[in-house]
Amino acid sequence: MSASKVMIVDDSPIDLQHLKDIVTTAGYHAITATSGREAYSMAKQSRPDVILMDVVMEDVDGFEACRTIHQDQELNKIPIVFVTSKNQKADRVWGELQGGRAMISKPYTQEQILSALSSL
Repeated sequence: MSASKVMIVDDSPIDLQHLKDIVTTAGYHAITATSGREAYSMAKQSRPDVILMDVVMEDVDGFEACRTIHQDQELNKIPIVFVTSKNQKADRVWGELQGGRAMISKPYTQEQILSALSSL
């Protein structure tokens, strides 16, 4: 799959902007959301090719948002890559069980993000 539209979901304005800078500099079109609830709504509306999703967010966390997206027949083919401070083995296993394709730990490098996008 060749991703061109990337949704970035993070409640931290700094992390959101940093990820947006990485993907847009690499030539991807970036759309953003600041919560899991907004991510689901935006995914329905804009149909991104891939989603980079934080886990630790208020209201609806990234794991719940991933589950919701993957239960929707119209959205369940969109790959989700978690970009998170949660980096324990249990977090990785739980993320996979929710439908996540990969997990990148914060702090991350530009190369890690771009490698994940190019491998989908």
